[in-house]
Amino acid sequence: MTSLQQLKKLLIVTFAWTMAMSLYVSFRYSQSLTLPQWAVGQSDLYTLTIIMGVIFGCLHWLSNLISEVTFIRRMPYVFIVLFKGIFLLIGATFIAYLSQMLTMWALSNHVLSLRQMLTMQIIYSPSFQGLIVYLVFVRIGIAFIEQMVLLVGRRVLLNIGLGHYHRPCYENRIFLFVDMTASTAHAESLGDYRFSRLIQDSFEVLSSVAAKHDAEIYRYMGDAAIISWPLEDGLEDQRCLRLYFDFIQQLNWHRRSFESHYGFVPRFKAAAHCGQVVVAVVGVNKQEISYFSDVLNTLARLQDQCGPLGQKMLISGDLEKQIEKTQDLHIEELGPIMLKGKKNPIEVFGVSSN
Repeated sequence: MTSLQQLKKLLIVTFAWTMAMSLYVSFRYSQSLTLPQWAVGQSDLYTLTIIMGVIFGCLHWLSNLISEVTFIRRMPYVFIVLFKGIFLLIGATFIAYLSQMLTMWALSNHVLSLRQMLTMQIIYSPSFQGLIVYLVFVRIGIAFIEQMVLLVGRRVLLNIGLGHYHRPCYENRIFLFVDMTASTAHAESLGDYRFSRLIQDSFEVLSSVAAKHDAEIYRYMGDAAIISWPLEDGLEDQRCLRLYFDFIQQLNWHRRSFESHYGFVPRFKAAAHCGQVVVAVVGVNKQEISYFSDVLNTLARLQDQCGPLGQKMLISGDLEKQIEKTQDLHIEELGPIMLKGKKNPIEVFGVSSN
C-alpha cells in the first residue's frame, strides 16, 4: 500500500478519534461546574481533546499497520482485536499519567505521587475506568466499520448507510474480471490445502493493488475475482486497465516467495467491460449488494476468449471507445467476435503493456 493511502488512513482514524474524544471530554466535564485544576479555561479542554484524538488515532493506525504487514493478519479476528486493544490501553495509561502530572505538578511531593499514580490514582480512579470502557466501545465501533469497508467497499457502505440501494437503482460502472490460468492443473498438483493458500496469497496482492487504484472488489469466485468502479473513476488514468498490469507486476516482484512455497508464480488473464447495471441489496438474513445486467454476462463470455485469441487481457468495444489512449499501453483491434449466448457479435480489443 502506498504512503499516500496510509496517510489518508491515518488522517481518517485521527479525525474519528478526535470526534470520539470530544464527546468524551464534553460529557466528562459537562456534569461539573468547575474545570480541572490544570485547565485555565475551556480552550485547555479543546487542547486535551485534540491531543487524545491524535494519540489514539496514531495508535489505532499503527496497530492496523502492524497487523497488515505481519503474520498477525492470519490470526483469528478476536486475537487481532485484542492485539489492537493493547495499543489503546497503552495510550489510555499515557493520557492518564499526563493528566495526573499536570494536576499534581505544583505539589512539592510530586515525585512520590508519580510513583503512586499507576496503582491508586489511575487504575482505581473511576474516571480512568470510565475512559477504558468508553475506549472499548469506540474501538469495537470503528473495527466494525473497518470490517464492513473490507467486505463491501467504502462507497458501497456509504450508499447502504444512506439507503440508496434498498430500492434498485441504475449506475454506469466498469467491471474487470481477473481469473487464474491453468487453475485446475495447479489444484491437482498442489492439493486442496496448498491451492487454497495460493489463492489467499494471490488475492492478498490483488487487494493491495485494488486499493491503490481505488477499486472495489465486488466478488471472489474461487480462483477469480470481479472488480468494479463507477464509470468515471475507472476511466481516470486508465485504472481499469492498469490495475491488471500492476497486479501482474506485483506477482512477479513476489516471485521468490511464490516459487519457494508453490514452485511457480501464478498467472492471470483478464477482461474488462462497461455499461449500465441495476444495483440492489438482496437477501434478508444474509444481505449483499448485487449487480443485475447483461454487462456481467458479456464480461464472463469475453474473458473466456482470452485463451482462444491468445491474449492476456481483452476489453470490449464499448469500453475502448471511452478510454484515453496512452503510449505505454497498446490496444489492438481484434475485430467483431461472436460470444457464447449472444445474438450479435461485439467488438473486441486486446491490451498489452509496452
